[in-house]
Amino acid sequence: MKREVIVVTAAYGRDRIKAMGGQQAVLPVIAAAGADGVEIRRELFSPAEFDGLPALGQAISAARLIAFYSVPEALFTDEGSLNPNIDQHVAEAQQLNAQLLKYSLGHYQHGADYSQLREKLSGLPVHLVVENDQTDCGRLSALDSYFHDCGEARAGNGMTFDMGNWLWVGDDPLQAAERLSRFVSYVHVKAAAPAENGWRAVALDEASNLWRETLSLLPAGVPRGIEFPLEGDDLIAVTRHYVDLLREE
Repeated sequence: MKREVIVVTAAYGRDRIKAMGGQQAVLPVIAAAGADGVEIRRELFSPAEFDGLPALGQAISAARLIAFYSVPEALFTDEGSLNPNIDQHVAEAQQLNAQLLKYSLGHYQHGADYSQLREKLSGLPVHLVVENDQTDCGRLSALDSYFHDCGEARAGNGMTFDMGNWLWVGDDPLQAAERLSRFVSYVHVKAAAPAENGWRAVALDEASNLWRETLSLLPAGVPRGIEFPLEGDDLIAVTRHYVDLLREE
């Protein structure tokens, strides 16, 4: 079976996306590059663009792409309760015909009753995952507790493993992969290099071999998302290069 490769729209950069006319404008690039799907980023929408979600969903389908939807919020609030906007986000995901809805984890509280969330997810045509972000809530200790210690109390349908974000919080991506691999249902492929104030995302061809080592420890059959800079005069060519690379690795 062909490995699915997803292109995260943010890989083209906020300014370029805006200059092109929004996320819908990159769909022809992603499709022409041979990718299987697109990850739409909520933070890249202008307020007016939310009215156009059904049309964007139709455009994604017309391009023969699958859709993932990323919300830049935590699933659990600072008090440990469920994100109060989840119904709105699920409705937006459905307008996009998205298969996956992604949050960061936030302040999950061990032992709390999250039956409300499990009931809410029951029967929904969307796969809800949590991602390790670049905050303390995205550290290995937090994700490890959520996935290993909580048993049936755990809510959601798996994990988006962002291989680069571990570096931002001071964790080892290889150790994280070994601990969390069996919970991973989507991989954000992101390489990083040291920068003046920490780390910066870089294209795979400019990176060390850490991304390959990390990827080798993760499930081979889950979708792989391109979330590193895609830059150049020929966006189709550069996107196709990395789509082909991730499909072969």
